[in-house]
Amino acid sequence: MKKLILTLAMMCLGLTLEAKQKPNFIFIMVDDAGYGDFSCYGQKLFKTPNIDRMAAAGMKFTQHYAGSTVCAPTRCSLLNGVHTGHAYVRGNREVQPEGQAPIPADLITIPKLLKKAGYTTGMFGKWGLGAPGSSGDPVNQGWDDFYGYNCQRQAHTFYPKHLWHND
Repeated sequence: MKKLILTLAMMCLGLTLEAKQKPNFIFIMVDDAGYGDFSCYGQKLFKTPNIDRMAAAGMKFTQHYAGSTVCAPTRCSLLNGVHTGHAYVRGNREVQPEGQAPIPADLITIPKLLKKAGYTTGMFGKWGLGAPGSSGDPVNQGWDDFYGYNCQRQAHTFYPKHLWHND
């Protein structure tokens, strides 16, 4: 009987320990890419081996949603979890000298929720939802680490003049 109780206790402890581990995940959002642009989805003209490797080891999604036809509203919609018609950003409204209209500080975003759940977050690439120092600064929107373009305008050339890193 003692062995049975000990075995059950160990099994429950194992389940508890397993349940406490959070899964790691990578969310990839790409401008101007379609369903058939990656070789893991059947692309024959060029190969995407790193994405293929991640897809083979993880999960492939076969139904996609684009929040808008342009970048900033799509990012806002997906990061905020709302339909574009309810999103704060509805177009690529530019704010001079650098960047797009910032999203408000109190906007609930996926990275803010992930941080609350104990995740470390990182965003790399094109942001376009607020300049450094604004309410829309990536580090004010839940990202622990940001490195990339602040404004979609910078992404129009192959070699940007500068990239931001947590500024």
